[in-house]
Amino acid sequence: MAAPIRVLVVDDETALRKSLARILVSRGFDVTTAEDGEAALALIEKQPPDVALVDILMPRMTGLELLPRVKARWPHIEVLIMTAFGDVDTAVAAVKAGAYDFLTKPFASNEAVALCVAKAAEHKRLVEHTSDLEERLLSQERFGELVGTSPKMQNIYRLIEGVASATSTVLILGESGTGKELVARAIHQSSPRTDKPFVAVNCAAIPKELVESELFGHVRGAFTGAQNARAGLFETAHEGTLFLDEIGDLPLSSQVKLLRALQEGEVKRVGADEARVVDVRVLAATNVDLKARAETGEFRKDLYYRLNVIAIPLPPLRQREDDVFLLTHHFLQKLARRMGRPPKTVSEDAFRALRSYAWPGNVRELEHAIEHAFVLSKGDVIHATDLPFARTGERESEHAPALGLPLDGVPYAEAKRLAMARFDEEYVREILRQTAGNLSEAARVAGLDRSNFRRIMRKLQRPEE
Repeated sequence: MAAPIRVLVVDDETALRKSLARILVSRGFDVTTAEDGEAALALIEKQPPDVALVDILMPRMTGLELLPRVKARWPHIEVLIMTAFGDVDTAVAAVKAGAYDFLTKPFASNEAVALCVAKAAEHKRLVEHTSDLEERLLSQERFGELVGTSPKMQNIYRLIEGVASATSTVLILGESGTGKELVARAIHQSSPRTDKPFVAVNCAAIPKELVESELFGHVRGAFTGAQNARAGLFETAHEGTLFLDEIGDLPLSSQVKLLRALQEGEVKRVGADEARVVDVRVLAATNVDLKARAETGEFRKDLYYRLNVIAIPLPPLRQREDDVFLLTHHFLQKLARRMGRPPKTVSEDAFRALRSYAWPGNVRELEHAIEHAFVLSKGDVIHATDLPFARTGERESEHAPALGLPLDGVPYAEAKRLAMARFDEEYVREILRQTAGNLSEAARVAGLDRSNFRRIMRKLQRPEE
C-alpha cells in the first residue's frame, strides 16, 4: 500500500485551519497544521510534506514570502496557495513563483479542496518518478538504446559484456520486438571493433534469388542485370560486425555458403573464381525455434551449431514489467527531442494500464503505443485513455464514479449539485488563470457576457452549506 499523502495546512485562522484538517483527514490524508510561516518551516524541517496548503495573508510571514523559501530548500514540495476570490492577480503571481495551483476562499466545496490536494500530490510523485527514471537511464548509457534495469535485463548486460571482446558467433533469441538488433549493436559497441562497420540485414526481407549476391557480392555479368561488380555485406563489414537478423528465413541453398564463410573466413562473389578473405564478427538473431527447425530439416544442423556458439535469450516485455516505466520515459524523451516538443509525463492510471497490458508486440509495440499517446494526448500528461489499447472510457478504475465524487447513498439532486459546483469552480479558476484575472477577457473566452460571468463567480463565493 502506498503511504498516505502528507499535507501541511498553514493558516492563521484557527477555525479554518481545523476545518481544512478535518476535511482532508476524513479523506485519508495525513495532516499537520501551522499557524504561520515560521511554524511551518520548523515542521517542514522535521518532516517535509508532499503538499503544503498555504494562506496568502498571514502575520509575520505572508504566503508569498513563505513560498520561495519552501521551494528553494525543498523544491519537491508542491505548494497550493489559498486566497480570497477577488485577489486573482496575487494568486497568478504565486503560480508564476512556483506554486502548483491556487484555491479561492470561500471554497466551492470540500471535495474541490481534496481534489486539488490530490492532484498536487500526484504531480509531485510523477516528477519524482521521472527524476528516478532519468538517473536509471544515465546509469546504463554504455548499452546504447538498450533500456532496462530489471534482473532479467541485468543478466543480458552481463552476457553482452562477457561476449563483447570475443570473436565467437552469437545467436540472439527472442520474440519479435524484444530488441535483438539493439543487443547486437550493444555487443559491437562494447567490442574492440566498435570503430569499424556495423552492418545489419534482415534475411527475411531479401528475395531468395538475391540472397547470395547480397551476402557475398557478385562480379559483372554474373546474372541478368549484374552490369557492375558489387561487394557483398561480408566485405562491407570487413573488420567489423555483421548482424544477420531472422536467420531462420535464410534459404537452405544459401546456408551452405554461409557456413563456409563462417568456417573459412572467406567469401566468393557470385560468378567469381577466387575467394576473398574477410575478418567479420557474425551475430545472428531469430524469433523462431531454430533447433526445432534443424531437427525437421528446415535449417542445417551444422550451421545451427556453428551459429549457436553463445546464445543470448531475450525475455519478452511481459516478463520484465518493472522495465515498462523506464522504457516509457525513454521513449517520451526521445519523441520530445525528435518532434521539438516539451517532454510529457504519464499519469498514475496510465502507468497502471501500461504495466497490466500483456504487450504481445513487446518493446516495439510499447514504443508505438507511446508515440500514439504522445501525438494525440492533450496537455503535458498522458492518461490511460490516450493509449491505443485502452478501452473507450476506461479510467484507472472502471467502478469509480465519473467525476470522483463520493456518491455512495447520495441522492441524484445532491450529486448533480456537487458535480456542477466542481465544474464551475475548476472552469472559472482555469479561465481566470489563462487571462491573468482579466474579467472581460475571461468572459469573452467563456462565451458569456461580463454580467453572467460575474454571476457565476458570485455563486462560487457562497460558503458551502
